[in-house]
Amino acid sequence: MTTDPAGSRRVAITGLGVVAPAGIGAQNYWSGLLGPGATSGRSLSIEDWDPTPYFDNPKHARRADRVEQFSLAAAAEAFEQAGGFDAIGVDPGRFGTIFATGVGGLHTLEEQIQIRLEKGERRVSPFLVPMMMTNAAGAAISMRYGLQGPNETITTACAAGSHAINYAARLIKWGLVDAVATGGSESAGTTTGLAGFANMTALSTSGVSQPFGADRDGFVMGEGSSVLILEEWSRAEARGANILGEVLGGASNADAHHITAPSPGGVGAIACMRLALAEAGIEPQDVLQVNAHGTSTPLNDAAEADAIAEVFGPNAVPVVSTKGVTGHALGAAGALEAAALVLSIQHELIPPTANTTEADDGMKIDLVVGEPRPWTPGPAISNNFGFGGHNGSVLIAPAS
Repeated sequence: MTTDPAGSRRVAITGLGVVAPAGIGAQNYWSGLLGPGATSGRSLSIEDWDPTPYFDNPKHARRADRVEQFSLAAAAEAFEQAGGFDAIGVDPGRFGTIFATGVGGLHTLEEQIQIRLEKGERRVSPFLVPMMMTNAAGAAISMRYGLQGPNETITTACAAGSHAINYAARLIKWGLVDAVATGGSESAGTTTGLAGFANMTALSTSGVSQPFGADRDGFVMGEGSSVLILEEWSRAEARGANILGEVLGGASNADAHHITAPSPGGVGAIACMRLALAEAGIEPQDVLQVNAHGTSTPLNDAAEADAIAEVFGPNAVPVVSTKGVTGHALGAAGALEAAALVLSIQHELIPPTANTTEADDGMKIDLVVGEPRPWTPGPAISNNFGFGGHNGSVLIAPAS
């Protein structure tokens, strides 16, 4: 095995799969991102979801929480786009699974607690633990495709998706693996989950996500999954893969400030973005799009806007938040937003920030609103920040 401590190996994105309220399948998802945002109340869910096409029989589907069902559906599309496991041609021991979730199988946990309270302990499902555990989705992908490399789940709240993608890319850069299935999955919109977020005043009371808008009043819960297939560049090129983009670098750090509130002025986010730029070896002026965390919460949006203006300059780079369409999918948000960046590169359009007509006064950012904005694709950064003070940034560029 050859390792590369300098991390000079390039990382290609060769497959992409998406399951989201905005659309099931990458192209349906893209169409949804270009449309108007939705007034949804407290959550945006995937309606009429049918998991059975992704399982060999309905019984196995019933033994998987929605988080796992979503992840397998997104993985199926991603592997198909990459040409399939056999076409990728990587030794199973050097094919990893680095996945993300914030909560895991909350639907299963809440359902089984209710069964225990109403019917007693003997009626609790023996599948409770494998269905609710946070590593179930990543483990299911690993087992479905026989991926025997590192199989790890990252649960850094709403930064988890970005952290997973960056860690997966680093494993390839360092020569520890040759390919990784990465991304995230989430489905936390249960009655209790929503009540908890609402009672801490994190959810929108208007039922509309308005990222960076003057009337923003909290986030709308989302759900879904996105899976990216990452490969070492020269191997992907040699097999004739359709390379969708490149992971240039990323970063992770901590505010060490407050369990839910961001550090004032976005100090932690500023440092995180600068670390990501340094790892990628590019300058702020090289970045041509920011896919912001943009949750529609007052403090987080203000801090992120300050951070973007500090790192890139006031109104210097187009900024978008897709959460007006997707809702906030917590640990899967970074994966869904990385997918949005890849699709933005493919279509040479930046989707608008739905439900917002202009950035709040005092925010010095060039927020894309109203209509999709044409752009010449170049390096773009995706940010995600999570409860606990977690910050994550990933830089993605067109294939070249």
